Amino acid sequence: MPNKVVGSMSDWSGVLKDLFRQIDDGSITLETIKAVVGHCGPDKIADLLVDWTIFWSKRGFAIGDISVPEKRPGFDRLLVIPQGLTIEQVFGICQKLFKVWRYTNQDLDEAIPTNDRTSTNGSYAIWVRDRVEADEEFKNQSANTLKAVGHTGITVLERLIYEAKYFDETGKHLDITNITLCAGSRYSDGGVPVVSWDGGNAKLFLGWCDPGYASGLLRSRAVVA
Repeated sequence: MPNKVVGSMSDWSGVLKDLFRQIDDGSITLETIKAVVGHCGPDKIADLLVDWTIFWSKRGFAIGDISVPEKRPGFDRLLVIPQGLTIEQVFGICQKLFKVWRYTNQDLDEAIPTNDRTSTNGSYAIWVRDRVEADEEFKNQSANTLKAVGHTGITVLERLIYEAKYFDETGKHLDITNITLCAGSRYSDGGVPVVSWDGGNAKLFLGWCDPGYASGLLRSRAVVA
């Protein structure tokens, strides 16, 4: 049975015009489109992958071959990480979009060498909750506590990608009030990366905390990987 088209033809016409324009000017390659089409389903996942393809193509990255994990209720935000993308690179992408601050001047991939997921061997996708603030369900829970119960939390790379994509879509920021505990990553000294928007200084804040530290403002973001 043919897959049902999501959206009216008038909705699709504008998207396709823009897509063909970008193919024509070289900002999206035919190979990239083929890779996306090969993994399109009958629902909105196809639309999301096209959107991510455009986002990454503008920044010199291709998604290529990718599988999307099964979606769970409440996890409506898809994040796509292209093969080879590093923490340092995505921090640089953020830096081009808005002001940033980081805890260390060391290369971030050297400073934060431990991550639950990386794109070293291929592009991948995850689902997170579509929320401005980090998950309230995990307030007052340290990284050590979450690890002990088998929690799958966002990495610092994924959190920075979320910030860049959200800003690209809305011109706004994440974690205005609270702080994301990047429970899926560790600094070389065992500290846990934390990310938030410093509204007073209008800049992204990338800091750290002790893995045993817990606070009502410090919250992980759960991941479906």
